[in-house]
Amino acid sequence: MEQPRAVVVGAGIGGLTAAVALHRRGWRTVVLERAASLEPVGAGISLAPNSQRALDVIGLGDEVRALAAWQGDGGLRSPSGRWLSRTDSAAAARRFGGPLVLLHRATLAGLLAGALPDGTVRTGRPATLADPGGPDRPARVTTPDGDLEADLVVGADGINSPARRMLFPAHPGPVHTGFTTWRVVTPAPERPFAPHETWGTAGLWGTHPLKDGRVYAYASAAAPAGSRAHDDERAELLRRFGTWHHPVPDVLAAADPAGILRNDVHFMAEPLPAFHRGRTALLGDAAHAMPPNLGQGGNQAVEDAVVLAHHAAPVPGGVPAALAAYTHDRLPRTAEVVRRSARTARMALLSGAPAVALRDTAIATVSRLAPGLLLRGFDGIADWRPPVRTYAA
Repeated sequence: MEQPRAVVVGAGIGGLTAAVALHRRGWRTVVLERAASLEPVGAGISLAPNSQRALDVIGLGDEVRALAAWQGDGGLRSPSGRWLSRTDSAAAARRFGGPLVLLHRATLAGLLAGALPDGTVRTGRPATLADPGGPDRPARVTTPDGDLEADLVVGADGINSPARRMLFPAHPGPVHTGFTTWRVVTPAPERPFAPHETWGTAGLWGTHPLKDGRVYAYASAAAPAGSRAHDDERAELLRRFGTWHHPVPDVLAAADPAGILRNDVHFMAEPLPAFHRGRTALLGDAAHAMPPNLGQGGNQAVEDAVVLAHHAAPVPGGVPAALAAYTHDRLPRTAEVVRRSARTARMALLSGAPAVALRDTAIATVSRLAPGLLLRGFDGIADWRPPVRTYAA
């Protein structure tokens, strides 16, 4: 029998995972990426046990778990350094069945791309969905080199997804959260530190170790959409966070201004009516962009990809019926993760001293009376399991 053909538009983490998962299910797959190379700059990604189990399905879970760097203590702090809530890596692994792994996006992209046949990923190739397809016709993608027809098109083209706009032109799309984020990878500070996220007034900071000895740091703060520093982004971060506890000043001192990424944060406040139409499916930010405050954006994209491939086996009704099952499985779960991420963002970025003091007191009190508060916030998220047996199993 002729192999079914899939075209994946976008070579981010979700798109690459979908390509690997479909390839392992017997699909002939090509990935079309607009950018000239797969080299994410300055960005880390946190992989929780839920996405690690999804990666087990495609044989990469153990390689990712081997990159876990968090050992021992960690938790939530105030800008002065006071611990509001503490946990440790062993407790997280016990509760959810695996460690929390933080790695550079380029590392994960390299693992995924390395699991694909040569020539699968084609960079510098912009692609536009021209026809989503239907029961009796293939989907069609337009490229500078001509049109491609496929049994399945995967729209993994990000938060501003043209594929989403083509499938659901009446949907309002993502909305601005009211804050912006900065991300940077730097050499590790000389003085040791415990991994942490720190909540202040209308701003937060996080610092976490990477396996290669560097650290990944991120920050968020209330800011109008489109605003930028009048000098450079390191100077802006120093103004906002330079007096916060160790290791924040040391990380900022080591940061290269040119390596700092700044992005306004948008999210899908209104869920899509479906994640598919015809023979075309959406995944990741194209389907359900969310605030980064639970660290689940990339994790949910990995889940999407594995569930999509699971349903993309031959079924009565063909690909359109398979994609309806994919929507049925993924839309309610991701909508709930988006809602929980948005709630966490609002709490983390409270403004006004009385509200911040009340928040911090409540977190510290609950954490003292019921240790493990931070971990309980991931119940129903990090304990997810894929709908298929894993290679590890």
